Amino acid sequence: MKGIKIIKKNANDVRKILISNKQLCTKYKVKNDDNYVYFPLVSDYDEDIINDISDNYPITISEFEYDMAEYRATNFVDYLVDKIPEEKLEEIRKSFDVIGDIVILEIPEELEDDKVLIGQAALKFTKRKSVYCKKSKVQGITRTRQLEYLAGIDNLETVHKEFGLRFMLNPSTVYYSPRLATERSRIVKQVKDNETILDFFAGIGSFTVSIAHKRDVVAYNIDINPEAIKYAEKNIEINRLIGKVIPCLGDVRDVVKDLPDADRIIMNLPGTSREFLPLAVKKLKSGGILNYYEFSSDEDSVIEHVKQASGDYETEILDIRQVRSQSPGVWHYGVDVKIIK
Repeated sequence: MKGIKIIKKNANDVRKILISNKQLCTKYKVKNDDNYVYFPLVSDYDEDIINDISDNYPITISEFEYDMAEYRATNFVDYLVDKIPEEKLEEIRKSFDVIGDIVILEIPEELEDDKVLIGQAALKFTKRKSVYCKKSKVQGITRTRQLEYLAGIDNLETVHKEFGLRFMLNPSTVYYSPRLATERSRIVKQVKDNETILDFFAGIGSFTVSIAHKRDVVAYNIDINPEAIKYAEKNIEINRLIGKVIPCLGDVRDVVKDLPDADRIIMNLPGTSREFLPLAVKKLKSGGILNYYEFSSDEDSVIEHVKQASGDYETEILDIRQVRSQSPGVWHYGVDVKIIK
């Protein structure tokens, strides 16, 4: 097939031009010898583009033999072609969560009979160690979900890496969302040294450990789930922290009675955080910051709930944002509020 022969010192420049103009045939491997690189061209290559290259670089256009490139799937569904009927392929949800070495899929009921094949395809595509599928929604006060093993190694304990930190967890016994990594980073940037922080629903320490990694603070990691506190303790140990994280097991309404008032309170339990707003306002120092999260169809309702809980105190909305979509028409909102008493 037709290709371009170019001396090695100019090969990278020519490669970029070919790729940007879609003239490089990716079905075949680029080859080279001691002095030259040989780029395969698409069958309908643009002669004007090739002539422009020729005007600037010493190239030779001729017939060369190339080896076929290895097949690269664009998503795990590509591995299921000819294994599952085409009409079923269209029902497969191509998005998935990756937590450490674990892939978590959502498989519709109509594909239940094909779930193992789907799991094996996801394992091959992602090159992770284990694949599971969701068998329930996040539920209960411990915020856990049931997971079913599909492929790879059946081991739910993993270590997830995020912005230079490591979080050990079991996604079937604790709540953790890798999709909130950007939100956690946003909060870390807000925090100043010497803050006292209460995280009301802290889980494995994803917010508190992230903050203490960068800031000299005292952060109380409160959660009612013993498994979450167990992993929070491990994550405090395995990460290098500047500040101090103190794990606190129990119902936040009981635990905070013995804790100091806070410069900042984090409330990332968007389904039921609203119930705890009066308590948070009470435990916040004057001028303190509330990082509050709620599921809502509009931001005005979220702001109104915070103002209602604050009563006669002055509230300053520093920021409100849609963190991510929860369901059609419903968003996971985050609002940062300064409350002056």
